[in-house]
Amino acid sequence: MSEVIERFLRYVKVDTQSCDGVEQFPSTEKQKDLARILVGELAQIGAANVRMDENGYVYATIPASDPDWTGRTIGFISHMDTSEAVSGKDVKPRIVENYDGAEIPLDAEGKYVLSPAEYPDLLDNVGKDLIVTDGSTLLGADDKAGIAEIMAMASYLLSHPEVKHGRIQIAFTPDEEVGRGVDFFDLDGFDADFAYTVDGGALGEIEYENFNAQNLKIEIKGKSIHPGSAKGVMKNAVLIASELVQMIPPMENPACTDGYEGFYHVDSIEGDVEKVSMICLLRDHDKDKIRHKAAVMDGIAAFLNTKYGPGTVTITKYRGYENMKEKILPHMHLIDNAMLAMERAGVTAKICAIRGGTDGATLSYRGLPCPNLCTGGYNYHGRFEYIPVQSMEKMQEVLLNIVDIYAKN
Repeated sequence: MSEVIERFLRYVKVDTQSCDGVEQFPSTEKQKDLARILVGELAQIGAANVRMDENGYVYATIPASDPDWTGRTIGFISHMDTSEAVSGKDVKPRIVENYDGAEIPLDAEGKYVLSPAEYPDLLDNVGKDLIVTDGSTLLGADDKAGIAEIMAMASYLLSHPEVKHGRIQIAFTPDEEVGRGVDFFDLDGFDADFAYTVDGGALGEIEYENFNAQNLKIEIKGKSIHPGSAKGVMKNAVLIASELVQMIPPMENPACTDGYEGFYHVDSIEGDVEKVSMICLLRDHDKDKIRHKAAVMDGIAAFLNTKYGPGTVTITKYRGYENMKEKILPHMHLIDNAMLAMERAGVTAKICAIRGGTDGATLSYRGLPCPNLCTGGYNYHGRFEYIPVQSMEKMQEVLLNIVDIYAKN
């Protein structure tokens, strides 16, 4: 078994699920369990400046092969936490060898079945060895696959001093899944000229566009009274919330959009007659369109406040992010060289737009150009997640190719 796969199978067994809405950072202490493992392994393979800070970030340096090297420093970044959507505790990975295109029962009872009828991308991986779950948890390839690929790359370089390369910085971050992955990232200490997050999907994908995001917290104030004497007095916040949702453009939700189409997403709703709280996510690659979506929501609130009284609906905007495209365009060598690295590995590169966010977007706006590379995985954030062994091995090769390309220019 290759080193990258051994590492991945080891890392996914560490529960690192983050938790949204928690003030402490990182949001869960168990993320530091993996951080401590990675610190130990980085020290063991001979990396320099290995450290975990008080916030759970892991940093390390692979010194240049030439002590007199004066070129640019490249960085590689992946996140340690896994999604809250499905449990990441007691992950039991197994390898389906030489996949034949049939359905894959994940658990012994056949309750969970990974089927090409539902997930047609499976058929692109016939003949490969697929790492799957037992159906009771997610796998954690998002983003422990990226961690394993970076670690295997680092291990190779440090055990092969004859390979010429420049200075390389490595970072593993907590809390990416809850949108706080680089809140306390030590950009000065990281000290790279540019970097790649290794946190994408299917083999070959390269991403330097992501959504602009605006998150809305919506509070609806009602008035409760006994329903037997409610006429002309009750103001039912639940019904007002329903009315608000019905006013959102019906064909602009995630289930009806793809590619560069943005959306309104009612992510959560809870409450009663007296008060309802909602979270609504606005997403679009185009800045003008995201502003329009925010204006639409403000207009809905204004209409309902006119109808039901001032202060009935309050919208608070929080935790947005921007499309990194404009920050990457002046540094398109990052994309060109990633494509060349994939070509050398026999991988067909595909430029994709992220229908979501990435730590790299925030880092790009903080001055570190940082597009995203694939890890090779599929069906993230769910129990039907899987990743081909061969894709992870190819990504280790791609990362080494990127290092080689930058060592020569």
